[in-house]
Amino acid sequence: MSSDSQDIRRSILTKWHETLSKYGNLFSSDSISGTSPPSVFVGSYNYPKVFVGPMVPPIHGDTSLLDSPERWTGKSLEEIVNFRLNLIRGTQKLSIDQTDGRYIENLQEVTMSLKPTDSDLIFQKSVSSNISLDGESAPFGPVGEIKSAKFSGTSSVKSIERTFYDKDLKAQDAVMNLYNSGIEISKIQKCFSIGMLGQKRKLVPTKWSITATDDIISKSLANEVLDYSLIDSCKIFSYAHLGNHFSVVLFPHRWIYEMVEAWYSNGILGFGSDYEDARGIDHPPAIAGAYFAAKLGVLEYLNEKKIQSGVIILREIRPEYAIPVGVWQVREGIREAMKQTPIIANNFDHALNLASEKMSISKSEWLSHGNISKLMRQKTLSDFF
Repeated sequence: MSSDSQDIRRSILTKWHETLSKYGNLFSSDSISGTSPPSVFVGSYNYPKVFVGPMVPPIHGDTSLLDSPERWTGKSLEEIVNFRLNLIRGTQKLSIDQTDGRYIENLQEVTMSLKPTDSDLIFQKSVSSNISLDGESAPFGPVGEIKSAKFSGTSSVKSIERTFYDKDLKAQDAVMNLYNSGIEISKIQKCFSIGMLGQKRKLVPTKWSITATDDIISKSLANEVLDYSLIDSCKIFSYAHLGNHFSVVLFPHRWIYEMVEAWYSNGILGFGSDYEDARGIDHPPAIAGAYFAAKLGVLEYLNEKKIQSGVIILREIRPEYAIPVGVWQVREGIREAMKQTPIIANNFDHALNLASEKMSISKSEWLSHGNISKLMRQKTLSDFF
């Protein structure tokens, strides 16, 4: 990463240490009393035995903002990192098949709660408040192994409660039920992660549940879009936040989708991309969860407008994005882009010119690291009728 990135990380870490100098006793005790947003976390380390537990700040009140990515648009990188650092993560080591028992049932009640949940945790030993920030992994607050946990004040979201008790529903159908009921995606992901959905329930590491949820929803939305009429012009939508610059190009074509990412590492430009046609994608994307998060954001727009199009998304990750905070920012960034007034282009080539003008990377570079031109040349069944 560049010196800019290092300076940003250093500044955030310095301010965190200033907070600890004032309130450090709250973050390094063998117990904590606070209000969970509500939030739970399932790690992936040592899978299939994983570390599972609630995330709780050392404060009481309405803490919902601390774990509601849908409400973080417009927040600075420092604010979002601080949301994460202020959550103390309690853990117990469990097998992924252990989706019942008092501890997990308590966490499931917390997860389906309509409002923040009062929590009292006692740890095996004092938690450490030593935090490191790098350019590779998402930030986390202090972590402690739980000896005992008590929760109070939960009030279940009825649609989640109904889905939780319906053990005949497949996981995909459960996810779509909750999504169509208006439940926020971040909430659905937590339900998926803590073993609340589907017929054969398991604990799912949080980072996997996020991608699985985005994939399930975007796949369903893509199937809907295939029945709509084609868009009649090329449109470009743009949005930038947290050092991420997005350009979304819609063009008249049966559903094809490509996302191309570019990033800077020690001053060297790197690229990654993946794509699909109407049959979907049949392998893990080269750009991981960002692929599904962005796909979901643009498909929500197409479904709302009841139109079908080809889509290319360009994402330039600049050095200001010094600390990765999760693929939620891709999903929310694309959602915000699709709320902007689009620029209308004369044709696809013109659209790519306009989209590239928003970036520091040329159109030819974007095209040389993607496959959209090849995709557009491929004949579809409709070409023969």
